[in-house]
This record gives sequence, structure tokens and C-alpha cells, in this order.
Amino acid sequence: MSAGDRDETRLVLVGGHESDDGADLGFLRDALPGVIVSPAGRVLHNTVSALLASGDAPVAVLPMTFGRNPTMVADVAKTLKWLSTGDGAGRVVLCDDFGAIDHLIAWLRKAATETAKRRPEAALVITARSSNPFDDAELYRVAHLVRTHGAGLAVEVACVEEDAEVAEAVRRARLLGAEGSVVVPAGFARTSTAPWGSGELLRATFYGPLMSEQAILQVVRQRLAAAEHSLSHGRDGIETGLLADHGHGYAHSHAFEESQGEHPHPHPHPHPHSHPHGGGDHSHAPVNTAHGHDGKHHEPPAAHGASNDEVLTHRH
Repeated sequence: MSAGDRDETRLVLVGGHESDDGADLGFLRDALPGVIVSPAGRVLHNTVSALLASGDAPVAVLPMTFGRNPTMVADVAKTLKWLSTGDGAGRVVLCDDFGAIDHLIAWLRKAATETAKRRPEAALVITARSSNPFDDAELYRVAHLVRTHGAGLAVEVACVEEDAEVAEAVRRARLLGAEGSVVVPAGFARTSTAPWGSGELLRATFYGPLMSEQAILQVVRQRLAAAEHSLSHGRDGIETGLLADHGHGYAHSHAFEESQGEHPHPHPHPHPHSHPHGGGDHSHAPVNTAHGHDGKHHEPPAAHGASNDEVLTHRH
């Protein structure tokens, strides 16, 4: 991906709380020359505007989320909606999200399996940056599923502002009987600044990044290729993205709106058919329900001991 090639699609990666607003994605700039990492909001608007003004190349925007930040995806879609007219008409595409909740659960289950083999007496502490109550609550749901369908070890959660705050979750695990803890990030963090080996973290270790750099690169390339294909068929993914956070947060009823003859936002309808490719407007079930709640359909390969990279490249 050459920054000087005006005919080649320009890629913008959007980071939110799962990547410290993109700070954890810096390695992708070196691996994909010309790629831009941006937070959502005004910075993204200015970035995409500048790319559109600099030439006639398409611009693809990829939300770097594991499915735990639907509000960011909707905000990105709103930004692109404004920019997809005028000079941006037919040139802006919203990629499918980097990952889904089902994938995150599978990768964390893999971490639990490895921890149970290496340190069977330890607890697994899943950590992430604090965000809003709903995204944080989703992490607790994820942890419960990892615990329930995991490797039989204790699983705790730490939503923190600073890495060192994970000590409280480690202390909680110790009081509940764990003889140590392995701390795994539920996001794109590759390192941790917590004081491992001292104080409350004396018997705690950092698991390391949830996914390898090569695995992340492979998925990014897949999402970009799928988005380019969709755009070539006139699908930009933006309308789908606008509905990303529908149903996220407090439940609400449309009874009052309908009694007043109002219903300001549409609901997507399920597609009875399938597509062999991703990207664009033909998204299927929401990412956190893509395989159903009974867990019987297309169980991710991590459940059977596949490596992180194998899980990453699993097409579902």
C-alpha cells in the first residue's frame, strides 16, 4: 500500500478504547506503509477529508474493534455518511469490523486453555481499559462465557484506567483461592506497564498480546479486500454501520413513538441467503449473536485448541 499511489485504496484504521484510541496499533504503520491510524470523531473527519482531496483514490475505513465498541462503529459511519457525498461519492467504504464478540471469546478461551496447562493453580484475569458501563458490562459477559466454557480455572475481570490497577483483580483472585494470576488483555495491547513481580503482583504475570502481529495483519488485509470488492459493486457499508449500536445500552420501547406516529430509525431485517465474501452492506446477524446463544453453530476453532493465528484466519 503505497502512499504515493493515488489509484490504490487508502486505508484508515480507527481505534477506540480497545486500542487506547489507536496507540496500540502503531506497529501497523510500519507493516502497512501508507496506512493511517486515527481515533473516531473530528480527527477521523479531517483525515478522510484530506485523503479525498489529495486525489481520486478510494478511502476504506476499518473500525478496529473486537465487537465491544459498537458506539464507535456507529460514530464512524455517521462521519462517513457526511463525507460520502460530493467528491466522496462512490469513493468511501466502511469495512466490516476487525473482529466479533464470538472471536474475542474464542481467543480468550485459548488463553485460558494455555494458562490451565502452564499454571493450573493460577486464575486468568481479563483486563481492558475502562470505557462506558455498557461496554464494560459486555466484558463481564465475555468473561462469564470464557469461565463457563473454558478450562476449569477461575476467571476475573479488571476494567482499569491504568495498568497497575489490575492489582485489585489479582488480589480478589488470590482471596478466592488462586495461587497466582495470568493477566490477558481483551484488546490490542501488546505490553503492560504494571509492576509485575512486586507487591500484589508478586505472583502475577502478563500473558502477552492476545494475537500475533501477523495474525492481525492478515485480518486487516482480508477486511480491506472485502471492502474493496463491496465498493466495486456499489456497496459502501455505511448504512449498516449506522445501526451498529442499535439495541446497545438501555433497552427502549417504540410504543410511545408509534402512538405518536413516529419511529425515527429503521430496523435491519435478516437475510435468508448467505454470501461468500465479507464487507459492504450485506452484513448478517449482529456480531455478538452471529452464532446464536446456544453455542451449537460453527464453534470457533479455539474451542478445540487451535492456535491464535488459526482462529484468526477462520472463515465463518
